[in-house]
Amino acid sequence: MIDYDTLKNWAFPSIEHRYTADDSMRYALALGLGEDPMDPLQLQFVNDTLNGQPLALPTMAVVLGFPGSWMQDPATGIDFTKIVHGEEEITLHAPLPAAGTVRAEHRVVSIVDKGEGRGATVTYDKELHDAATGQLLATVRHTTFARGNGGFSAKGGKTDSAPPAPPKPPTGTPDQVLEIRTLPQQALLYRLCADRNPLHSDPATAQAAGFARPILHGLCTYGIAGRALLTTWGGGRPETLKRLFARFSSPVYPGETLRFEMYRAAAPGEVAFRAIAVERSVTVLDAGRALLAA
Repeated sequence: MIDYDTLKNWAFPSIEHRYTADDSMRYALALGLGEDPMDPLQLQFVNDTLNGQPLALPTMAVVLGFPGSWMQDPATGIDFTKIVHGEEEITLHAPLPAAGTVRAEHRVVSIVDKGEGRGATVTYDKELHDAATGQLLATVRHTTFARGNGGFSAKGGKTDSAPPAPPKPPTGTPDQVLEIRTLPQQALLYRLCADRNPLHSDPATAQAAGFARPILHGLCTYGIAGRALLTTWGGGRPETLKRLFARFSSPVYPGETLRFEMYRAAAPGEVAFRAIAVERSVTVLDAGRALLAA
């Protein structure tokens, strides 16, 4: 069972992560870039033969300084077998270099008890700094839905307040639509970037969890969303993406086609979006919101 004070004050080690241009290209390839070997907007992330390339995708911030499966520690009180990824948000403060060393600092910012039988949410932040200069590059906010941990505050009475639900995108005709077909081997590629959970690679593990076959990492779907937004709204320029939020509503099976429906929002540079797995007509990302600079 979750102990609020223990989890809220969880001590994370400072993580120093050195990465190379090969890592940046591997991440881009794991999101499917390079499928059109004649597209310069894709090649700039996966080709290193031209001066100044490759560029780093901004969503790579989610895998840099990865803290590992820390919720698996029994001391957290979290039922690790029943957690799912709830939401993800990145704020970019400066463009990510294609190679370098970053320092990641993590902290738990919110624990919300939704009630007995309804689970709990655990939100933690990662600040990503350039290790050499100390410059803040990105802030990443990750929310996990702990389905097996509802009701922990009934005795101690300690829980954080639930944030307001993020607004859903409109339901009318989108301003932009982009379809991206995922690769059958996409989860096998993406797991080389950080998350080696066998749910994404081992058929027996996936079937034991109730899935017909291994599913795609949620953060891979999230990265493909960033790719879609850069393609349609950012001119392919990674520095234009300033913020990206999405709520995970259903898993993706590798090989499915993702349809991104995007709407120009009221605030300048803001885009609302959802992602739909076309073959099943299932929304897999919802309440999406991005901010792009001109």
